[in-house]
Parts: sequence; C-alpha cells; structure tokens
Amino acid sequence: MTSHETASAAIAGILAAQRAAFIAEGAVTAEVRRGRLQRAIDALVANNDALCEAMRDDFGGRPLVFSMMNDVLGAIASLKAARDHFEAWMGDQPRASVAPFDNFGATAWLRLQPKGSIGVIGTWNAPLFTLFAPLASIFAAGNRAVLKPSELAPRTAEVVARMVGATFDPTELAVVTGGPEVAAAFSAQPWDHLVFTGSTTVGRQVMKAAAEHLVPVTLELGGKSPVLIGRSADIANAAERIAVGKAQNSGQLCVSPDTVWVPEERLDAFVEAVRGVYAGLYPTIAGNPDVTPAVNDRHFARVESYVAEAGARGARVVMAGEFPSAIGTAQRRVPLRLILNAPADAEISRQEIFGAAMLIRPYRELRDAVAAINAGERPLALYYFGNDAAEQAWVLDHTLSGGVAVNDVLMHAALHDAPFGGVGASGMGHYHGREGFLEFSHLRSVYQAGSHDPRREWGMLPPYSEAFGQMLRAALTP
Repeated sequence: MTSHETASAAIAGILAAQRAAFIAEGAVTAEVRRGRLQRAIDALVANNDALCEAMRDDFGGRPLVFSMMNDVLGAIASLKAARDHFEAWMGDQPRASVAPFDNFGATAWLRLQPKGSIGVIGTWNAPLFTLFAPLASIFAAGNRAVLKPSELAPRTAEVVARMVGATFDPTELAVVTGGPEVAAAFSAQPWDHLVFTGSTTVGRQVMKAAAEHLVPVTLELGGKSPVLIGRSADIANAAERIAVGKAQNSGQLCVSPDTVWVPEERLDAFVEAVRGVYAGLYPTIAGNPDVTPAVNDRHFARVESYVAEAGARGARVVMAGEFPSAIGTAQRRVPLRLILNAPADAEISRQEIFGAAMLIRPYRELRDAVAAINAGERPLALYYFGNDAAEQAWVLDHTLSGGVAVNDVLMHAALHDAPFGGVGASGMGHYHGREGFLEFSHLRSVYQAGSHDPRREWGMLPPYSEAFGQMLRAALTP
C-alpha cells in the first residue's frame, strides 16, 4: 500500500464509524449538541498553555499572547456563541402549503437536520481558530466531524490530536494528522460536507477532489484585500488602525490589508504615519518576542522575493522600522515594508502577499481605485476609511467582497452573529452565527397532506375533461 492508500483507508474507516453512529443516533438533541460544544470549550481552556506554546514553536517565536487572543480565545468565543444561541435556530419552521389543498388541511414545514460527518481542513496561520471556529457551527447543527490540522504547524496538530482524543469518542470528533498525501486523501473522501481554509490555488484542488463525490464545500480562501482611504478620512487614525491590523501575525492572516489606496496628495503623510505607528509598536525587530516570524523559510523567501523584485523594477520600498541584522533575518523577523509604485505585473501586485509587506497606491479619483479593485478577483475583505456617508454607501454598492470593515480592519471576522466567508476567488459558504448553523444543516422541506383529496371530484385526474382544461387556462393570468 502507498502512503496515500494507507491514509485514505484510515480516514475512510473513521468516516464509516461516524456515519454508522450518526445513523444509529437519529435526532440529535439540544442536550447532546450543547454537551459537545461545552466539551470543546473545556478542552481548549484546559490545554491553553500547551496550545499556545505549540503555536510559538511552530512559528519559531510567535507571541504567546497573540496565540491566546487570536486562536484560543477566538475559538472559545465562537464555540460559546454557538452554544448560547443554537437552540433558537433548531425548531421546525412552518411554511405555506400548496393551494388549494391547504383548504383541506394540507400543511408544510422546514425541518433543519444535521448533514452527518463533516471534514475540516485547517491552515497554519491560525492553526486552532480555523479548526474550532467552523466546528462551533458544525456541532451546533448536530453533526460529527474529523479535523485535519495543517502539516506546517505540526506541534499544534499534535496537541490538538491529543486533546481531542482525550475528550471525544472518535465517532463524535476525530483528528487526522500528516502531510500533503494525507490532506489529498482527506479531500477525496465522501464527506457530507467539507470545509477548507487556505490558498485559492489549493482551494481549487480541494473543490475538484470533492466534486468526485459531489461533496458540498465551504472554502475560506483569501485574496488581495484592499483598503480605500477616502478624502474625508482621518489619515492619522487610518494609518494607526491599518498598521496595527497589518502587524497582527506579521501580515499572515487571510483578511490582512494587502493594498492601500490613498488620495495622491496625502500619500506621503500616510506613509510617514504608518512608519511612526509601526516603529512605536516594534522599536526593534531582531529578537523582539512581540514580532511574529514568517512561519518557515519557504514563506519568508517568498515574501522577500516579492519585495526584491518590485524594488528591482523601480518600486519605492519604504521600511516601517529598521531592517534587522543577519540575526534578525535568520529568525525570519523583518519590519513591515511599504511598496510604492510597484508595476501592475510585478509578483507582489499579482499575488496575495501574506506577510510583512503592503502595497500603497495613490489615486486621483476614488472611482479609479474602485475600478482597479473590481478588475481583480473578489477579495475576502474590503476596508473603507472615511466620514462621508454618501461615499461609503457608493463604495459598498460598487464593490463586492466576502466582508467589510469601515474605519478599521480585520474586525468583521470577529463578528459571531454574522456570517464569515468569501465570494468568488476568495471562497464560498460561511460559518459563524445562524448562517453558519444553516451552512451545516440540511433544510428539508416536508409536506403533509390533509384528510381530504379533492382532485378526483374536481376532474383533475384522468380521463381529463374539457372543463379541467378550461380551468387551467383560466389560471394563466399575468
């Protein structure tokens, strides 16, 4: 057996056991759902130190407080929000029945039922949150799940596997670890639903694999999330919020600001304001435990190659902080670089940056910036800064992205009562809130006939009469 075949057989066995348990269970009560959500919360609380230390080690020095804030507490908040609200979403929903049979007691309703066993593939940049935030919606909807942590965060994956194994029966929740061959085998299983967080390129491969079994997918991808700074914006405030947001995880977030559009006459003021804020956050780079390193050498080299190519082709590269010595570079810690006047066909202009660099582009008219954004693929996030209500409405009406934040960045992803997800190249489907509950529920229409069927006495059954034909023609009204 090849490693792919071995992994596939093992995952198929877990899926088969979960399916059998799901069928045997029947209706999943509110008590069971709440218990699963609570056990997940309790496990994260009990293992928070080990999880944060594992994420620190996987990144080669990620701040413990960031892992606690973003991954541990972010995941717990998602689970608690689902725990506290799912019961209100569970009940059958009455719907209008079919006329004229509703006059004879026919009724209809919508029954929300769990789909079954859901596969979840997490990512390395938020290795805990991208597993447990969707799990909150999955458990709330009454499903079972199998988690596949990223192989680029192996220590975190190990702690998650150990934690889940000690807390859940594998027919409720299981963890599968391993490299790309395991991920490929995982994607190819006949799940009842599959969730993937990662790059658009890999997302296409996952969707292709899922299509073999017609598995519905939720894809949380990314893209070049743009920032539009209107002329009514407070430049100092915008610079601070953008710099703080971009600094989170050193830009290694799917909703991190990628390209900032600034009125041309305020370009220099914005650049200097960002530099000042960033230098205040990180007065030193090398050895600074508050600076998250690039996750590995490959991703570090990728971002550095983008910056170097742009500079070689005439872009202006502005350091928001001192570039470190060789020691800092060896630690994969570098300051934020602001890239001005990058050619449109440069790699940094074409690819999602996902690191410590940010494109800055001036505009004369906001419409031109919006046109440039709309010429690209639809991003996971869009940000607008300004105090002009009409302009804000125009921007929202003339752009499309997964989500939006106004006068801030990143924050829409923290909304627990609103769906989080992408559109187009940035993904499909969503989790969080009632919409996440619906994502992992089967909306099953039910029709129940009344006690009397009038079709025969009304001539609606063969042999058809002329009177019935005339009745149908009479119904042809505009």
